[in-house]
Amino acid sequence: MNNPVRRVVTGHDDAGKAIVVMDGAAPNVRTRPDSGIAAKLLWVTEETPADMSGRADRADRTIGVPPPPRGSIFRVVDFPPVGPEVTTIDHAAMLRVMGIDPDHAPAARHPYMHRTRSVDYAIVLSGEIDMLLDESEVHLKAGDVLVQQGTNHAWVNNGRATCRIAFILIDAQEPAVLRKL
Repeated sequence: MNNPVRRVVTGHDDAGKAIVVMDGAAPNVRTRPDSGIAAKLLWVTEETPADMSGRADRADRTIGVPPPPRGSIFRVVDFPPVGPEVTTIDHAAMLRVMGIDPDHAPAARHPYMHRTRSVDYAIVLSGEIDMLLDESEVHLKAGDVLVQQGTNHAWVNNGRATCRIAFILIDAQEPAVLRKL
């Protein structure tokens, strides 16, 4: 399911009237060749409060998984079912592709394990998926919503159909318990 995502972005004309600035398939799509995971970047902010005065495409960039400092990222990700090849993925290489420093990553029970310093809102749009944590996991299906607070995790599709999830990641402070370690 690598179907396009229609992205509509509003803004203001020179007279201050509300207008549609962009309307079409999200153009910034990256597919990881080792996993087939396809991420459609929809919008990025680099500040809080966000600057809404421009008309530029704030998704026209290359960026890793974590949001910019004091910023946010909105993307839709398609997770195809995993096969036995997942065990051959180099975890450190996967983290580098994600824009995460492998030297500061926690231990991993799965090659997809990663952690971002962000509050993540995840909405499962279609399909089913397992989210692995350090020692547990949770099964999510279409309609489920997850709020993730900087935890070490992996998204693993053990099903037969692609799972599509909308993610909003917002930069956050390191959890207090991790600052002590």
